[in-house]
Amino acid sequence: MAATMATTNYETLTFWTCGFFPGCIYSLLERFIKYPESMKSSTSNGKNLSALRNRLEALGRTWSDPIHGESRLTNTHDMGFIMLPHMRPRWELYHDEKALESIITSARNLATRFSPAVGAIRSWDDDIWLLVTSGRGKRGDYIVIIDSMCNLDLLFYAASQTGDVYLAQVAETHARTLLQSHIRPEPNSARNGYSGMLYSSCHVANFSWSTGEILERLTAQGHSPTSTWSRGQAWAILGYAQTYMWTRKSEFLQVACGLAEFFLLKMETAPDCVEINIQGPNGSLKKAGRYVPMWDFSAPSEEFSPPLRDTSAGVCTANGLLILSQVLAMENRSLSARYLEAAITIVEDTLAYSLSQEKAELGTQDGEFVGIDSVADSTFESILRNATVSNNPAGVVQARDHGLIYADYYLIEFGTRLLRMGLL
Repeated sequence: MAATMATTNYETLTFWTCGFFPGCIYSLLERFIKYPESMKSSTSNGKNLSALRNRLEALGRTWSDPIHGESRLTNTHDMGFIMLPHMRPRWELYHDEKALESIITSARNLATRFSPAVGAIRSWDDDIWLLVTSGRGKRGDYIVIIDSMCNLDLLFYAASQTGDVYLAQVAETHARTLLQSHIRPEPNSARNGYSGMLYSSCHVANFSWSTGEILERLTAQGHSPTSTWSRGQAWAILGYAQTYMWTRKSEFLQVACGLAEFFLLKMETAPDCVEINIQGPNGSLKKAGRYVPMWDFSAPSEEFSPPLRDTSAGVCTANGLLILSQVLAMENRSLSARYLEAAITIVEDTLAYSLSQEKAELGTQDGEFVGIDSVADSTFESILRNATVSNNPAGVVQARDHGLIYADYYLIEFGTRLLRMGLL
């Protein structure tokens, strides 16, 4: 068999994804600290549990500490992605006050990007907007993207830690504005067992600075301005689920559920070509791929063979579904169970279809734990395959069918969420 070598492409510290790898480490550390039984199978039945925890703690600090300085940034809306995956567990698990300070500082700097006239936080400044549009965008455009919904968690969390009500007000106002600008009712779509409205989403809206009027709706990473980019839909599901969790405002729950139902409907009604036969544990063949979402639900499936996916959209949505399952558990048990089942189905199918076949084992080198390829020179450094950053035909970036650090993060975090819920 030919050797496989697929290694990580590193970005600068200021890139929006810098918080996800330390987030992976701290999600695992939460398991070590709160749920040590869950880690025994990977630590010689617990023999190396303490030593491996120490190693992960050292690695966590190595990857997280340099990000403290990013809390001062005011030129990005991605502060939630940058900070919360690792700084929040540092505060909650270790009472690390510097981590809390970075969370609060970054939240207050994120809030400086809020415009009362628009009622939203500006996502992209001119340099980013001109870059992603290859110069077609205009300087001074007030750009807001659906991804921003997942950065509101930072504002709500900082408000809860400080009592700064303004931060929560900014987050709630932003979420309510995007209900009108980015969320599209789909009255002609329906899914068995759900009576509410279904919703799709657009990626980008351009607002008037002075009046807040929506000037145009666009896409930067999806198939077209009117299509439903699956990861954008996932950001919306997770973001509105989180917003409801903080606010308990029913309109956010209704939209989160309607977005989730549309996402599930599009996977269920995708053409048969999305499925492949794989070998089950007993040697029999079974279908896989139905619940690994297409990169854009409106893109032609025949453009690629097999159809182009985005595993990051699936596992992000699965996390949002777990939140919905939790918040609905007391008031609507059937819907709660529906979303728990859907979340597990997505992740199980993703693992069957997209789990990297190249494996690593826990070994030691110079007295330290290291990962060692199970097969020499056979490396794929992501856990999951089949992610897609963007396949927009007019986009400046076209990166498809690869690993992504945030796909891996949301997969790991999904398992940690199940542990928190007492389901593992």
